[in-house]
Amino acid sequence: MTATETPVLNTLADLTALSMERCTLAPRELMLARIAALIAVDAPPVSYIANAGAAADSGITEDDLQALMIGVAPVVGTPKVVAAAGNIFRALGFAIIAAEAEMAGMAEAADAAQ
Repeated sequence: MTATETPVLNTLADLTALSMERCTLAPRELMLARIAALIAVDAPPVSYIANAGAAADSGITEDDLQALMIGVAPVVGTPKVVAAAGNIFRALGFAIIAAEAEMAGMAEAADAAQ
């Protein structure tokens, strides 16, 4: 799929970039707020994937995610925090599968070039 074939994803990426550009929060605080919002709305795994790069780039760690879940649990409730943990793990699994597929494709291309 090319960029021209993904207008929805392109629009979401543009909105995210614009939000990050115009927000006065530091990148780390912004990403913590975004992840808290994802937990609050019971976001699917792909939503966490869409924010994973920016979260990692801003220095958010696994410990930060755990602390964030503990912090929002009294407000959003245990079921949403448990669902978020599962969705984050699924997102991580999807990311690993995608990375492995990309590496396999690169290896095949390198073999074909020889």
